[in-house]
Amino acid sequence: MQENQPELTGLTSSEVEARVADGRINHDTDVKTKSTWQIFATHAFTLFNAVNLAMAVVIFLTGQYRNMLFLTIVAANLFIGVFQEVRAKNMVDKLTIMTQKEVTVLRDGAESSIAPSELVIDDLMRLSHGDQVPADCEVVSGNVYCDESLLTGESVPVAKKPGSPLYSGSFIESGSLVARVTKVGKDGFAAKINAEAKYVKAVKSEILATLKAIIRIGTMLLVPLGIGLFVRTYFTEGTTLVEATLSTTSAVLGMIPQGLVLLTSSVLAIATTRLGMKGVLVQQSYCVETLARVDTLCLDKTGTITSGEMEVAHVEPVKGSTEADAVSVFAAIARANVSDANETAKALLAYADANGDGAPIQVSRAVAFSSARKYSGCVTADGRGFVMGAAQFVLGEARMSEADALCEGFDAIERRMVICSCGGFDASDAIQGSPSIIGCVGIRDKVRETAPQTMQYFIEQGVELRVISGDDPRTVSAIAKIAGVPDADRYVDAATLDTPEKLDAAVDAARVFGRVTPQQKRELVDALHRRGRTVAMTGDGVNDVLALREADCSVSMASGSAAARNVSEIVLADNDFSHMPEVVAEGRRSINNLQRSASLFLVKTVFTALLALICIVIPPYPFIPIQMSLISTIVIGVPSFVLALEPNHELVSGNFLANVLSKSLPASASITLFLLLELVLGRLLGHEFAEISTVCMSITIVVGLALIYRISVPLTKLRFALLVAMGAAAAIACTAFRDFFTVAWLPLDVFIATAIFCALAVVTFLILAARFERKAGDSRVLAALVERIESGVEVPRAARPRS
Repeated sequence: MQENQPELTGLTSSEVEARVADGRINHDTDVKTKSTWQIFATHAFTLFNAVNLAMAVVIFLTGQYRNMLFLTIVAANLFIGVFQEVRAKNMVDKLTIMTQKEVTVLRDGAESSIAPSELVIDDLMRLSHGDQVPADCEVVSGNVYCDESLLTGESVPVAKKPGSPLYSGSFIESGSLVARVTKVGKDGFAAKINAEAKYVKAVKSEILATLKAIIRIGTMLLVPLGIGLFVRTYFTEGTTLVEATLSTTSAVLGMIPQGLVLLTSSVLAIATTRLGMKGVLVQQSYCVETLARVDTLCLDKTGTITSGEMEVAHVEPVKGSTEADAVSVFAAIARANVSDANETAKALLAYADANGDGAPIQVSRAVAFSSARKYSGCVTADGRGFVMGAAQFVLGEARMSEADALCEGFDAIERRMVICSCGGFDASDAIQGSPSIIGCVGIRDKVRETAPQTMQYFIEQGVELRVISGDDPRTVSAIAKIAGVPDADRYVDAATLDTPEKLDAAVDAARVFGRVTPQQKRELVDALHRRGRTVAMTGDGVNDVLALREADCSVSMASGSAAARNVSEIVLADNDFSHMPEVVAEGRRSINNLQRSASLFLVKTVFTALLALICIVIPPYPFIPIQMSLISTIVIGVPSFVLALEPNHELVSGNFLANVLSKSLPASASITLFLLLELVLGRLLGHEFAEISTVCMSITIVVGLALIYRISVPLTKLRFALLVAMGAAAAIACTAFRDFFTVAWLPLDVFIATAIFCALAVVTFLILAARFERKAGDSRVLAALVERIESGVEVPRAARPRS
C-alpha cells in the first residue's frame, strides 16, 4: 500500500494554477436555458410589432392620441409572451438535478471541498454512494457500482474497478472510490452530446405559421394599399392631412389581426398556467398545440414507463423454508448496510416493511456490498452468518443449477439474487463455509402505477406508441408489455441496425427498440418524420437529448438530466407521466376553440383589405382607428376570448387556416358587398362621412354578431348571454358614447335603410355560410387559397394534417 500512497496526494497548488491558466478546468458542461434578454428579444423584435409601432408613430404625429388604443393589444401580447416564458425558465432553472454540491478532492496531500466547476485535469476526487460524477474520470482505487442510466438508458448498474472510466452525469450507486479527472468542460461525455443539441429548434406550430403568413401578406399589401388610399383621399377628395392619415391607418391596421395574436398568446398562456398548477412546466407555449396533434409517441423506458426505482417481484423460499424466513434474512442484511443503501436495498426494505419480516434480527457485523465480490451480508448477534448476492459469486458455478431451479418462475426482466446462510466472514469479508440456500428474490424496475391507464388513453386517441431505450431489448419489451404498450413483443436490438436501411426497415417492423444509442434515437425520430408522423418524445437522460431536440414536441422528467430538461418544451416537475393526457386535453381545448374564435378575426382582416382596395376607387374609407377598435372589441375580442376558454376535447383535425377561412369568408364577403353598396349609395345621395361611417359600422357589427351566433350553435347559457351582452354593448357605445366613437345620429330614412341593409347582409351571410359549409371540404378554391397564403412561410411538419 505504501508505494501507491504518492498517487493519492493529488495535484499541488502550482499544478492546479497552471491547468487553470491553460483553460483545463471544468467550465461550460451543460446546456443553458435562454437568458431573459433573449426571451424578450424573441417576442419584441417581430414584424407584427414593427408594423404596429410604425402605425402608432404616424397617428401620434397627427395628435389624435385616442386612436392609438390598439397599442394596448400589442403591449399585452408582448407582456404575456415574455412573462410566461420567463416564468417557465425560472422554474426550470430551479430544478438543479445536476448535483451542485461540492466535491472532495486531494490537493497538496490534503482533502478539500471545491465546486465541480473548479475541477481541473488530473484532480483526484473522492466519490461515494449517492454522489454524481462531476467530470469524466478514471478509477484509481476502490470498487463501485455506477448508475449510468441517464447517459446510456441502461438501467442495470455497471461495475467499476481501478482503471475503469467514469462518465460525468452518472451516479455512484454503492461503494466508494478515488478517481482521477481525465476530461473537463466541453470535452466530457455528457457535454459532447449536449453540444449536438445546442442548435436552435424552430417552433413547430401551425397556428404560429398561419399568423406569420397573414402578417406577411398584410404587410405586403398595406404599403401599396396604404399609399394608394392616402393619395386618393388627401389629394383628390380634399380631406385634411389628419383625416386622410387616420383613414389610411385605420385601413392598414385592419389588415393586421392584432387581436388574434393577443388571443393566441392569452389562450396558450392560460393553458400553460393551468398545466403549471398540475406540475407541468411548459417552456414553449406553442408546443401545447403540437402535442394536441401528435399521432406517434416515443417513450423512453427509464424514468418514463418506470419510476427509476426498483421493486421486489418474486420471493421464492427453498423447500422446507418459508417466504417470511427469506424476507427476514434479506431485511437484516439490508438494514445492516442501510447507510450505503442502493436502489436494490431500498426495494428490499420496502418489501419487508409492507409484508412484515417478524422480529428484526439483531446484527453484530455488516458486510457492505462490493462490486468485486457482488454480494453483501451480515453476522447476527448470536453468531449466524447471512449472505445475499449474485448466485455465481455466492454459490459458485457448480451450484448455479440450485438457484436456477428456484428462479424458474421469474420473469426475464428480473435481477436474481440468492439468500443464504453461511459460517460467517473472514477479515477480508470472504464467505466462510459452504452457503446454504434459504431462498431467491427477483428485483425489477418499478413500472409506474399509472402507466397502463396512460397508455390506454393514448391508444384510445389513436396515438401509436413506440418504446426506445438503451436497455436490453428483451427487458424493455417485457416492461412495455406490463405497461400496456400494444405489440410490445415486436422488439429489435438496435445494436444489429448497423446500416441506415436496416434501421429504416425496423421502424415499420418493430414497436420496441433496445440498446439504442443517442444518435440512433434521433435517427428513429427522423425516420418517423419521413413517414409523415407528428412525433412526441419523452426522456430524462443525456442519451435522450438528441431525440428530444428532433421531436416535434419533447417532454422530460424533472428528475432527469439538466440537459434533457433544458432542451424540452415540456417538463413534468413531479416526474409523473400520467399528466400527459391532461396536456393533450388542454391542447385540444385551446386549439379547437382558437380555430373557432380565429374566424372572427380573419373576417376583419379580409374585409378591411378588400375595402381598402375598393376605397382607392370609391373613397372615402369609412372607418377611423377608434371605430375599428370598437368593432374589434364587440364582435371579435371579447366573444373570441370567452369562446376560446370553453371546454373542448374533440380531436384536432384538418388544416388550421382552412378551418378558419371556411367560417370567416362568408361573413367577409357579405360585409364587403353591403359596405360597397353603402359607399356607392352614400356617395350618390350626398351623405356626410359621419353618416356613411355609422351605417358601415352598423352593418359590420350586425353581421359580426350573426357570425358569433353561427359559430356558437348549439347555444348554451353562456353563449346566449355573450350574444346579448355584445349587442347591448354595441347599442350603448353607439348612443351614450357616440361622440367618443364618432357615431352620427341618422335621419329616419337613413336609419330605416340601414336596418334593411343589416337584415339583407345577415341573410346573405347565412346563405353563403350554409353553401360554403357543404362544399368547403371539396373546395379547390379554398385549398388553392390556403396553399397560396402559406407559401413563403414554412408550415411545420407537426402542423401538417394526417392524410
